[in-house]
Parts: sequence; structure tokens; C-alpha cells
Amino acid sequence: MTEELLTPVLTKRWLSPDAWKLSTYERLDGYTALRKAFAAHPDELIALIKESGLRGRGGAGFPTGLKWGFIPQGDGRPHYLVVNADEGEPGTCKDLPYMMADPHGLIEGIVIAAYAIRANHAFIYVRGEAVHAYRRLQSAVREAYARGYLGRNILGSGFDCELTVHAGAGAYICGEETALLESLEGYRGQPRLKPPFPATHGLYEAPTVVNNVETLASVPYIVLGGADWWKSMGTEKSPGPKIYSISGHVKNPGQYECPLGITLRQLLELSGGVRDGHQLKFWTPGGSSTPYFTAEHLDVPLDFEGAAAAGSMLGTTAVMVFDETICIVGATLRFIEFYAHESCGKCTPCREGNYWMVQVLRRLENGEGTEEDLATLLDICDNIFGRSFCALGDGATSSVVSSIKYFRDEYIAHVREGRCPLGNVPVHATAGAH
Repeated sequence: MTEELLTPVLTKRWLSPDAWKLSTYERLDGYTALRKAFAAHPDELIALIKESGLRGRGGAGFPTGLKWGFIPQGDGRPHYLVVNADEGEPGTCKDLPYMMADPHGLIEGIVIAAYAIRANHAFIYVRGEAVHAYRRLQSAVREAYARGYLGRNILGSGFDCELTVHAGAGAYICGEETALLESLEGYRGQPRLKPPFPATHGLYEAPTVVNNVETLASVPYIVLGGADWWKSMGTEKSPGPKIYSISGHVKNPGQYECPLGITLRQLLELSGGVRDGHQLKFWTPGGSSTPYFTAEHLDVPLDFEGAAAAGSMLGTTAVMVFDETICIVGATLRFIEFYAHESCGKCTPCREGNYWMVQVLRRLENGEGTEEDLATLLDICDNIFGRSFCALGDGATSSVVSSIKYFRDEYIAHVREGRCPLGNVPVHATAGAH
């Protein structure tokens, strides 16, 4: 593995003693980028982020500078910056360790972004169960206020920025940006109809930017290093480093920071490979909402374009690795049970479709299904995909469609043998419907 692949940028402070404290952060270039940013005009910062090619790290990969540029200026309305830290998708686990290890890196990115879009109030929406991260963020925010990095007239710049850390109530749907805004306003977390978009009608119907934790954490490095330096890593259309979360049947699961475009073969080399005596069966490039890949995709570049060209999505780079001991039907059922449980119920395709997919998959897992059930599953997916109110429905179909595409024979074996061909005992053999 080359030196370039292993040189940390976003995670360089993670292993420092007391990395989360302000004193450590300041000693390691902390808030240097903020001072540099205040010396520039807000429009220059937006142009810099556009030039860097930074793309959203929350899954969709939308150009960050373009999103910032959508905010209307001179409109006389308050502007808001909202940080999506509601990390709740199976396999996704990069933002929580970042907030635990380097909360001031996120805060510095927030203040720079707020200055660029002329927002005087920012919010961090943290998943409710993540009490440890919530408390650490609160502590870091108090430190930042005490040192003058938050509040009024920050560093004598004349710019004011208040920062509120808000804990959600543990709903996966609130990872969708408009459902997050609804929850932040005190309403039930359900997605809004778009248009209008948050850029003009976001939090409290004011212009709002919603960015992922890792996206904003990247901003100080771009301000310090410049757009060309940032583009020297990654690929032409997907520049910069990325945190890949590797879990499942690998020897050393964890967070691995690498340039965008790395392959699973290289990630497995870094993480010690699949556990001894076993072989790769299937994997997700970006969490449970991305279509499965198999061993034939070991050399697919894991950037936004490469993953899409191979038939999946980069998503949140939550790489879940499954070996040959895992039943494809059982694994897919677990994912769909999650989506059925987390559906907000607002739209019929997602609410009903995921419920019925759970019933069909349970039949198949128990050896009680028919070959026609495969056609039924694909038909349900066809009625969910592109017809749901938000992307939760679309994401739920990914595992079902891709599992049938690559492992149809294993589904058929469940039917013909009347049991799991791997000998797995169904967890829900006697369970009823939700």
C-alpha cells in the first residue's frame, strides 16, 4: 500500500492524547483555517469550495459549493446552517467516531460554512441514542464559546454565530434532510414535498444549508491547503479523502481514511482481509441502502462515479463484508425489517411495500415460499422505487433487487429444499407480523 493511501487528513488528530479537547486541537493547527477564512470574502469561500470539487459525504454526493451558492443573498431573511449528524443506517458509523475524536474540527467547519452563507445560527442534529457524542459536542461547544470561536464578534471579525446541539429521538427517517428540519422545528419527523427546497424554504421557512458531518469537517482542510491540494487526492470527479467504515467478516474492522477511488481489494488489504478460513460472498459499498456487490466487484473504484457505473452507489462508504456462511435471504430480510420499522408511514409505497416484503422474505427464509415470490418481491420493488415520498423507499429496494440479481439460485434453493441450504435456523420461524 502506498504512502499516499495511508497519510491521514480528516483523521490525523484521532489518536492524539485528549484529541477532543480544545487545547489539543489548537496545538495541531486548530482554528487556523477560521482565521484565514475571515480574511476572505464569503463569496470567495464559496468559490473555493466549488473549485475544490468537494461533494457531500452524507450519501448523495451533491457538490457542496453549489449547495452553498444556492442560498439567496441580500434577501433580508435569516439564514441557517444545519448539520446532519443523525447517523442511523445499518453499517454507517463514520460520523459518530469523528464527533467523539475531533469535535472541534466539526465546529471550525461549521463556523466557516456559516460565514460563507451568511448564517448567524447553526444547529447540529445528533441521533438521540448517541448520548456519548452529544455530550462531547456540548463540551466542545462550551469550550469554543469560552475561547471566542463562537458567539458574537468571533475573533474580532464582526461575524456572529450561535451553535445549538440538538438531540433527536432516534428515527432513521430524520436522516432525510427535510424530515430532519421538521423534527428540529418540533414536528413529527416526516419528509416535506420538494420543491420548495431547503435552500429557499428550509428551517423556519428560511434559506438553509444542510450538510453532513464529514462534509463540514473537510472544509477547514480545503481552506488551509487550497483547492488544488484537495484535488490532488481522490479522482477527477470525486476529489479528496474519505472515511470508509469497514465492518463484518474482516479481521480488523474500523475506520479507514483513504482517497476516493480506492477499491475493496485495497481496503481488505488494509483491514487484514476476510476472516481466516472464509471467503467473500457479498458486500455493500455504502450501507444497507446501496445495492450489493460480490467478489466480481473487488476492483470497482469506490468513488461516486465508479460505484454507480458498476450498478450500486457509494452512499456513506459503509462497507459491510459478508462471507459464505451468511444466508442471502436472511441478511436481506434483516435489512427490510429495518426499513419496514423505520418507515415514517407518510406514503403508501414505502409503508405498505416494506411491510409486505418482510412477509414474503420470511416465508422464503422459512422454506415456505414459492418461486413466484421472487417475481412478487421484484414487483413490489418496482412499485416502491421512484414512487416513494423520499429516498428511504428507494434505498429499501436495493438489497432485494441486487440479492435476487446475484443470488437467485440461493432463493430457489430455499423453495425447493424447504429450508435454508446453508443450514441456518430462521430467527422468525414462529414470529408473526409486526
